[in-house]
Amino acid sequence: MLSRIVVSAVLCLAVPSFATADDKVVRLATLEWAPYTSESARHDGATTEVVRRAFEAMGYQLEVVFYPWERAIKMGGDPGYGLHGYFPEYFREDSAPGGVFSDPVGYGPLGLAVRLDTEVSWDNLEDLSPYTIGTVQGYANTTDFDALAAEGVINVSEAMTDVTNLMKLVYGRVDLSVIDQHVFEYLLSTNPELNAVQQQLQFHQKLLEMKALYVTFNSANTHLADILNQGLAKIDVRATQEEVFSDYYLSK
Repeated sequence: MLSRIVVSAVLCLAVPSFATADDKVVRLATLEWAPYTSESARHDGATTEVVRRAFEAMGYQLEVVFYPWERAIKMGGDPGYGLHGYFPEYFREDSAPGGVFSDPVGYGPLGLAVRLDTEVSWDNLEDLSPYTIGTVQGYANTTDFDALAAEGVINVSEAMTDVTNLMKLVYGRVDLSVIDQHVFEYLLSTNPELNAVQQQLQFHQKLLEMKALYVTFNSANTHLADILNQGLAKIDVRATQEEVFSDYYLSK
């Protein structure tokens, strides 16, 4: 999930100190984005487990710290904060200045949530121009979607979180909401506010894009991408992701 980063002076305050003596420990920043990454999800989320197993296959340990997304990018992307990188990120050419992307560590269906009482049919992104579409501040969507939004062809209304974005949809403040399908399903089953109104929402069958997820390593730690990629080749990324997803849903 690439972002348009808004850096506040607050980010410079209360920065934790991370030990760096053990070069077999990889420290990455992430966000609350269940079921992919979350302190409250099993294995810290499916994507975290993929990254953990890949590094373990190479003899490395993974430590993750959770922040709001824009802060995770700031701290993981700047070697001065003592972290090696951040995840999960969508690939885009203008991201990771000086850093590198890993191979894919997961996959997610990005699409649109819609109210059940609303008929929406579209073939191309320009067909969405009559609608107000909810997005989350700092999140990337698709390259074409974001370009059309920047040009004003697509009308967007930003929210701070996926939950707020979906509640805006419930209350009719937006017509559609951009969201990952697994995140959508997770939130409707676990968030009390959304669970109470889940019968009003559905995930549109037409995807914006099947997105690959990556780890972004900062400029001082680009060598770790090769190590992670070797580990990813030793495991089955898709099977691991589905295993953790299934483990979670079967436990509900």
